[in-house]
Amino acid sequence: MIKFILSKTNLPESGIKNTVQLLNDDCTIPFISRYRKERTGNLDEVQVGEIVKYKAQFEALEKRKASILKTLAEDGILTEELQRKVENAQDLTTIEDLYLPFKKKRKTKAETARKNGLESLAKIIMAQNANDIESIAYKYIKAEVNTVTDALEGARHIIAEWISERTDIRNNIRYQLERFAMITTKVVKTKSADEKAQKFRDYFDWNESLNRIPSHRLLAILRAEHGGYIRVKVEIDNDKALTKIKDRMIRSENECATQIEKAIADAYKRLLLPSLINEALQVAKDKADLSAIQVFAKNLKQLLLGSPLGEKRVLAIDPGFRTGCKLVCLDAQGELKYNETIYPHAPKNDITGAIKKISSLSDAYKIEAIAIGNGTASRETEQLIRRVQFKNDVEVFVVSEAGASIYSASKIARDEFPNYDITVRGSVSIGRRLQDPLAELVKIDAKSIGVGQYQHDVDQSKLKMSLDTVVESCVNAVGVNINTASSSLLSYVSGIGPKLAENIVTYRNEHGAFLSRNQIKKVSRLGGKAFEQGAGFLRIKKAKNPLDDSAVHPERYALVGQIAKDVNASVVELIGNSSLLQKVDLKQYCTDTIGLPTLEDIIKELEKPGLDIREKAKVFSFNQNIKTISDLNEGQLLPGIVNNITNFGCFVDVGIKESGLIHVSNLSDTFVKDVSEHVSLHQQIIVKVLEVDIPRKRIQLKLHK
Repeated sequence: MIKFILSKTNLPESGIKNTVQLLNDDCTIPFISRYRKERTGNLDEVQVGEIVKYKAQFEALEKRKASILKTLAEDGILTEELQRKVENAQDLTTIEDLYLPFKKKRKTKAETARKNGLESLAKIIMAQNANDIESIAYKYIKAEVNTVTDALEGARHIIAEWISERTDIRNNIRYQLERFAMITTKVVKTKSADEKAQKFRDYFDWNESLNRIPSHRLLAILRAEHGGYIRVKVEIDNDKALTKIKDRMIRSENECATQIEKAIADAYKRLLLPSLINEALQVAKDKADLSAIQVFAKNLKQLLLGSPLGEKRVLAIDPGFRTGCKLVCLDAQGELKYNETIYPHAPKNDITGAIKKISSLSDAYKIEAIAIGNGTASRETEQLIRRVQFKNDVEVFVVSEAGASIYSASKIARDEFPNYDITVRGSVSIGRRLQDPLAELVKIDAKSIGVGQYQHDVDQSKLKMSLDTVVESCVNAVGVNINTASSSLLSYVSGIGPKLAENIVTYRNEHGAFLSRNQIKKVSRLGGKAFEQGAGFLRIKKAKNPLDDSAVHPERYALVGQIAKDVNASVVELIGNSSLLQKVDLKQYCTDTIGLPTLEDIIKELEKPGLDIREKAKVFSFNQNIKTISDLNEGQLLPGIVNNITNFGCFVDVGIKESGLIHVSNLSDTFVKDVSEHVSLHQQIIVKVLEVDIPRKRIQLKLHK
């Protein structure tokens, strides 16, 4: 395993070896990268994640090898040479190629020919020594074989199968597909007029090199094919490929060569090309999936680490026209205090009543900020709020509603608010997203948050694994207040998981707030291992021991106590005292298990304990004169918020229903390798309108520097 991971990465062998040991001991990525730096050689989360990925690949490889070897042994066809080849294989493709000739097959033309006794004829042809092959074939006429033609055809079917199972031939065609394959599309004319087909119009007649096609384009083409709007073909130079096979197979100019040439054509068209084209397409799709998943994961991380407003009292509004605007008042901890519906928009147009209600609720609940969902009637509701005369300063924010309806109908929401309907739950979610995006968004399936592309088209298990890793990383990077966190949030804490998260909430409900990290050990089924993995990421506000509200792990409390003692201070006096901390000679505290990386982390945390790594939320205003796509004109400069990032550019909310696209070519005057290097999710930017296509509801934008 270590050699395999070494071959895939540039990481140090000792770091890989120790990380694998830690993973085998059920340690998590956040714990390893944060609290076991000396063991890993200071590997970060990404590097530890690479080891996890290749460890899983190796284990899957070994499992498949064991399965194949067992089957071959049971069938009595496992030779020492075959076993050695399987054991030395470094990828699944090689293993499957080795297994292919021995794999039990469904009824094939070759199998039928064998049953008719034609395998020996096939061997004679392959030897390429016979000159009068038809006379030889005549001897095989019996039972199901009625003519010489039947005999030769059956023999060719067997030869075709042999050809299709040769690893060297398969690899040669793979190489040609990898280097020279073209993917082409043709529109299905009967579907071309469909409204749903129009978004794939660009691919109605398309061709491109398969190894150069961008991931988003391949996924779009495959989605269009799945919808029945286009037909997709992958092609290479067939004459060139056939010539390569003939050069390997034919070494004579007699009648046997003619039969082998026919078998080659049959093998290529019927067995090799369809199979290897599917394989090449799958490889291309796997790469496209990986690229799409990486973009999704990067977007999700930015979204989860979005700017929190913090513990402020919020009035949240889920806007609507006919059904009204749902209001909720939340306290600083996000608890629901009041809810009501107002009807300021058509058809009721009760603007006066709505303003009075918002004003009185703001006074009664000492509201500090207002969160408006960015869906239907959002702009109209924002304009209404601007007319309210608040007695105190109230900040107004427009908050993404993506996934709020998923949350409001979920079991999590029903358990939180059993006595309220989905409209109230949705409004609460909008308000809580403003207070703490991370704490609220972890309750929603990441695919529903709206920051990915083609998320339903990519490998779902890989997507889930990637997104779960991102959520776990973000939750542990920020830390979790154990006394206020939901079970959803707690479940992502290192070493905790869903069941222990529920047990923590149950204990909290029965015994009140946790007063110390040590008390966490009293939670049912939370043993020493779970405590070791999670304690450093769980925070206890206003604890007797101030280290309980820091990222310092309990296993290092004694060390911090010794440092404080050595500088003639208490731990309380040490925390936040930069001048005192800078005087500490870290080298004197180094041991076999504690090195400078851990000590530097501790000092950094003591300087600013519990510091939130996220920036604080900022107020943003759209252009109030832009209400629909019809209000846009070429050349306009507008404020906007990046609401999605893809490989081909980013989408920007300019305050109307349709988001505009800044194509990758319009992000910079220089070449853009990675869109995320130029913009980030929820970044506030200025854009220039380049083109407005009202019929297709498309807006082309340029990033204005």
